[in-house]
Amino acid sequence: AFNRKGKLSGVDTGFSGLNRQLGGLNKSDLLVLAGRPGMGKTALATNIAFQSSKKYKNENNDAILFCSLEMSSVQLTNRILAEEAKISSEKIRRGQLNNDEFINLVRASQNIQERKLFIDETPALTVAQLRTRARRIKRIHGLKLIVLDYLQLMSAINNSNNRVQEISEITQGLKAIAKELDVPVVALSQLSRAVEQREDKRPQLADLRESGTIEQDSDVVMFVYRQSYYEERAEPRKSGTETDEKFHNRYLEWQETLEKVQNTADVIVAKQRHGPIGNIKLHFEASLTKFSDLAEDYRKDDGN
Repeated sequence: AFNRKGKLSGVDTGFSGLNRQLGGLNKSDLLVLAGRPGMGKTALATNIAFQSSKKYKNENNDAILFCSLEMSSVQLTNRILAEEAKISSEKIRRGQLNNDEFINLVRASQNIQERKLFIDETPALTVAQLRTRARRIKRIHGLKLIVLDYLQLMSAINNSNNRVQEISEITQGLKAIAKELDVPVVALSQLSRAVEQREDKRPQLADLRESGTIEQDSDVVMFVYRQSYYEERAEPRKSGTETDEKFHNRYLEWQETLEKVQNTADVIVAKQRHGPIGNIKLHFEASLTKFSDLAEDYRKDDGN
């Protein structure tokens, strides 16, 4: 976790709770960050990549490689710009900025240009292609971290028509890259739809089990979960037989629950080969797709 000088032994995630739980992102580890669509996997991954590029900008081996198989580099950069400038990406896209926002955007853009954050948008990337790119960046710039969004979009070299086998080949290849280059690899992963069929929609390790050997090959498995996503879609409707009073009470109860979980997210550490499992609460600003540490008093109220 922490070395003798009290510094993190791994790469700083930019989130104090996550750093405490993991001791940072440790060299040669394969860390899987999984979640259902809409939970904020990509947002959390870009937040971590940008924060760690910020933290290490004055060191020599500080390059971050972000492989974006889903979004284009322009889309991803716009998202990082929005996070850094604290302006919604929708406003940036439409060009609806006032003078202060424009100044913030220019500053954020300059800030991003100073980072050694390399975005690769090659579709259907193979493990061999990733290894070649990562080796080159390590040789020229030094390499701190690889982030991959997301592993189900990678191509296996042996097209076996068995996707479970192919995913296993990919995760084993990613772990081999982490060990060879001595850097943490954060790989995003989808989760099965089984989550949606349950009443309790918090992800579990079992939700990864149909996806090859992801769980076995990874050193750390984390899930991103936002209860507010589901609560917002569960607004009560009055049933035909229900009294006004009963519906009113049910609606108030729903509002209270939504208020409690609004703008919060859970990062569930469900597996950690060399440390404890646990739950970290973060603040989530949906309009900026930005995660941040929760205020200290909120964490205390929540028991974290």
